[in-house]
Amino acid sequence: MKINPSGSRRTTLTALALASALALSACGSMTESTTGGGGDDAIEKLNIVVPADPGGGWDQTGRAMQKDLQDNDLVETASVVNVGGAGGTNGLAQLATETDPNTLMVMGYVMVGAVETNNAANRIEDTTPIARMTDEPLVIVVPADSPYQNMQDLLDDIEAKGQGVSITGGSAGGADHILAGMVLKEAGIAPDKLNYIPYSGGGESLAALLGNKVNAGISGVGEYAEQVEAGKLRALAVSGDEAAPQLPEVQTLTDQGIDVVLTNWRGVVAPGSIDEAQADKLTELVTDLHETEAWKTTLKENNWSDAFLTGEEFDTFLTEDIATVKTTLTEIGLL
Repeated sequence: MKINPSGSRRTTLTALALASALALSACGSMTESTTGGGGDDAIEKLNIVVPADPGGGWDQTGRAMQKDLQDNDLVETASVVNVGGAGGTNGLAQLATETDPNTLMVMGYVMVGAVETNNAANRIEDTTPIARMTDEPLVIVVPADSPYQNMQDLLDDIEAKGQGVSITGGSAGGADHILAGMVLKEAGIAPDKLNYIPYSGGGESLAALLGNKVNAGISGVGEYAEQVEAGKLRALAVSGDEAAPQLPEVQTLTDQGIDVVLTNWRGVVAPGSIDEAQADKLTELVTDLHETEAWKTTLKENNWSDAFLTGEEFDTFLTEDIATVKTTLTEIGLL
């Protein structure tokens, strides 16, 4: 996996420029701006790949980044392309053939698991890590007219009916799927009783819930909160270590005696083929975005926690997370 140090840019000076710089040295150093909106090497056009269909958390993240980058003149234009399916591994395959170095792909915990469960040919280790951006708990919900009033009701029915109880969420092997498996394992329910129905986008899983085609659903709090507040879904639990700001009255899993905590992080990576200087530019760009008031507002409005991490630290985090997820998937019977 490639590492993105935040070192200085290489600058080629002509003889004339060098002479001018020397002449001005007594008055101060001459620097070159490399962030959006300044410098000859500034990123003018950015491609953002969202490896999921519209409506889910990755799509929300990609489009929020697009808006805030453009509104703050950090790039001239930013385009978003959705490449859904297979837990993001279809998008990962497209990134592997991307030739434009000014490309970011939204990804996260979901993709880490999907790579393993899909035995994907293209792996996250083959990309260039740029930044971890956000962190969010998950929520377990049921349709408003469901007989399940709490997590124990749902688990009792799964114990009794097995795969007669269906749970929907994001793609196979992602955070939603892993949480379902972890909850059943903690409750002493055999993993083969889990009937998990994956969708590539949050919009599809929401439609299945609202249409009473499934018994329960798992997704990021931000994707289901509006329907919970509108009374169309009932939230049974959130997966963080404390109540979620959007759903403050909903108990955590641990509050209900289920010793499971899982949060879903999201970040961005670039093509593995880019060089160190190109990686530095992208890292500076997302760092500049992270420092804007607009992005801070975006985090607050979406109830996303700020989980910003770049460079070697993000690379190390990814390496450790991939190993942990692979172990977890094996323990809960998904590998």
